[in-house]
Amino acid sequence: MRHRPGRHDRSRPYLVLTLLLALTAGLALVVTSQSPARAAGTLLSQGRPATASSVENAGTPASAAVDGNTGTRWSSAAADPQWLEVDLGSAQSIGQVRLDWETAYAKAFKIQTSANGTDWTDVYSTTTGTGGDQTLPVNGSGRYVRVYGSQRATQYGYSLWEFQVYGGGTGTPATCATDDAAQGRPAAASSSENAGTPASAAVDGDTGTRWSSSFSDPQWLRVDLGSSEPICSVGLNWEAAYATAYQIQISDDAANWTTVYSTTTSTGGIQTVDVTGTGRYVRISTTARATAYGVSLWEFSVHLAAGTTTPPPTGGDDSFWGGTGQIPAANNVMEVAILNRTNGAYPDSQVYWSFDGQEHSIAEQPYFDMPANSSGRMYFYVGSPNSQYNDFIEFTIGPDVFNGNTTRVDAWALPLAIRLHSHSGQDVQLGDAQDLFTTSRDQVFQEFQDAVPQQFKVLAQTQAPYRIIAPGSDPSFRAGGANANYFTSYAQSVGVNAATSDIFGCAGALAGDPSTCAALNRHTATLPADQQQDPTKFYSGDPANWYAKFWHDHAINGLAYGFPYDDVAGQAAYTSMQDPQWMEVAVGF
Repeated sequence: MRHRPGRHDRSRPYLVLTLLLALTAGLALVVTSQSPARAAGTLLSQGRPATASSVENAGTPASAAVDGNTGTRWSSAAADPQWLEVDLGSAQSIGQVRLDWETAYAKAFKIQTSANGTDWTDVYSTTTGTGGDQTLPVNGSGRYVRVYGSQRATQYGYSLWEFQVYGGGTGTPATCATDDAAQGRPAAASSSENAGTPASAAVDGDTGTRWSSSFSDPQWLRVDLGSSEPICSVGLNWEAAYATAYQIQISDDAANWTTVYSTTTSTGGIQTVDVTGTGRYVRISTTARATAYGVSLWEFSVHLAAGTTTPPPTGGDDSFWGGTGQIPAANNVMEVAILNRTNGAYPDSQVYWSFDGQEHSIAEQPYFDMPANSSGRMYFYVGSPNSQYNDFIEFTIGPDVFNGNTTRVDAWALPLAIRLHSHSGQDVQLGDAQDLFTTSRDQVFQEFQDAVPQQFKVLAQTQAPYRIIAPGSDPSFRAGGANANYFTSYAQSVGVNAATSDIFGCAGALAGDPSTCAALNRHTATLPADQQQDPTKFYSGDPANWYAKFWHDHAINGLAYGFPYDDVAGQAAYTSMQDPQWMEVAVGF
């Protein structure tokens, strides 16, 4: 049986009085009973003007409780009563209030609304508050919302990390589609216990693999759906190391998050959480572990409102990919269609593919019935089967699953992109963005040299015009080369003694340390551990792997394999798909 997390009931000692106040004030009614935690509407309070009855000091102002930063807080003087108020700017329908208490919480408090900031109506009241992270369903309206504390739980004042007010009208959750919109999508996490428990393992559709974090609080796991989607439920399949307190959050930019579910009483197991919200990114943010270990999920699934289909991510429209109705049904695992996207530079008779001893031009055989295989590579050539203009994709294909990627770990030689489609309708694209297919080859080489620092320009010259090579492959970054010490000082500043070429290639001592190698390549190694895998911090300074950054900047959804551990924090052009039906591979020049 699937468990739906709920919340503890709290008493309502002032129900009769509250009803009378609501009727006389003309505002909305109070909540008469507390239902299980439900999805939030629009977050109304963040960044709005806030005031308070008092502040402990200048470092704990009222504004800190509505700034969206869980590292800042409001704290009052050590006396009763106290209040914190937010001005929403206009009268709003209010459906939910979230209180993220610091240890100095309120035992007795009310949530109140007002049209004018003077006359207040209670929409929630308790004398048995337990602190922590509380999400309170309410039913009210007003321009001003405040929490009014009448009894402290400690000798200190009242203190809130966050005071969030959400719009009403959440209603009944929409009927959810059965397909998992998160499966095979790019995933990232605050940390991973080791290389065998990456973020991607929680969205691969395989309940035998899992994501596991480091042994500390807080942690998060995030999935990128590729575009903004209406979300109606999230599935959590916990390993024994589960979280007792967590939030489900959504975002359109992976920076500003809206909480759509919150609990402090999770019991682990398999949970389905009904939510209502729209966003491209979905994450679980955990704040309290149930065990001495980290937090670990076998699967993290996201379900969209019924009738919603996820559009293909940016990278190519239908005119780029062409019609798919003519792709034959596969007799083996999946059918592969090879597309000539060389913009007329080569006819189909001069665009070749090879796999497992077979070699054909598109003119001869545009489709291939792909069997199950392990560690396979499919090569593509333009001009002739022996051309130096060649590149490849790599994959492992089981009886009912595809795991694969495009790669720039060694070099870029041809624009390549993949579109993968499952029998259930899931559609995923990865690889080079369309601009690399429409830009001339000479221009790509020039754009690379214009985009990177001086030390990296040679990468577009060493094997030109055939390929732009990775820095770890270029003599200038190896022992005795002009750039052999490019990473030396930076690496030593964080206690790493490794050759520059080993850092680019995640080799030597770094072969077993994916997180450190990724942080060095992305120039995040000197940041706090919880920021090293934050994509907004990547490539913010020198030294860094500017070769990898260029391919991320020209990749579908910004995902590329620019160095061996580029999959740390879910940044690689990799996907895992259950029950694949067909795959298109676009080959450019």
